[in-house]
Amino acid sequence: MVEAGQVETIERATLAAVAPEEVLEIEGWLVGLDPGSIRRAASAVPLRHDLPADSAVFDRIEQAYAGRGLKPAFRVADGPGLEQIRAELIRRGYACEQPTLVKISATAAVTAVTDRPPAEIAERPDEAWAAVFLGEGFDPVDGAYRVKALSRAPGGRFGMVRDGDKTVAVGCGSFGHGWVSFHGMRTDLSRRGEGLAGRVLAGLAGEALARGIDRAFLQVEEKNTPARALYRRAGFEQAWRYLYWSRPA
Repeated sequence: MVEAGQVETIERATLAAVAPEEVLEIEGWLVGLDPGSIRRAASAVPLRHDLPADSAVFDRIEQAYAGRGLKPAFRVADGPGLEQIRAELIRRGYACEQPTLVKISATAAVTAVTDRPPAEIAERPDEAWAAVFLGEGFDPVDGAYRVKALSRAPGGRFGMVRDGDKTVAVGCGSFGHGWVSFHGMRTDLSRRGEGLAGRVLAGLAGEALARGIDRAFLQVEEKNTPARALYRRAGFEQAWRYLYWSRPA
């Protein structure tokens, strides 16, 4: 489904979009160092799905986190080729959780997910965009951090659907390494089921097509059935599945 070289470009594009405070490269790993609540920004991920396990490299990654007062965490695909990596994590006392899917699509297919007007696109998020993350049913601390992180991603664009003076659905598109990626998709809880998220995807995908970007990806928790149904309609197919690895408290 995904070519070997695409793994690296997707992982680099992911870290660029979620904008950790610091990123290191250590022997085939991209290491996100961040104190916030976005786990993709605060974990180490292999840039290949055939990377061998090297105990000394794990030591260096753990030291990088410890040196900044952060808890080490890893984000590792569960397919063939990384068995040694997963075995080393288990040997070091890590446990896995939160299965998440990486899905890819043609950008043109994403624009066709809705027959309604696409979302408005802005270069910067405004207060109404941010307010969706802080609304009823969302964790305000996590929401505030996600707004901050997505806002500092270079070159991002921000999609929004408005109803009068109120913004009711939002998302962020990031453009890099030959991909458009979608992040921070949120819909006001009282307006779910109206197709608003599809309009956000279509608007951001249209922005990508205008830049000549014909490939799209996103990441979604496996348990998020409603979102996965929308993404299937937008042509997204699974490229791989990963889990987060951390040491139990």
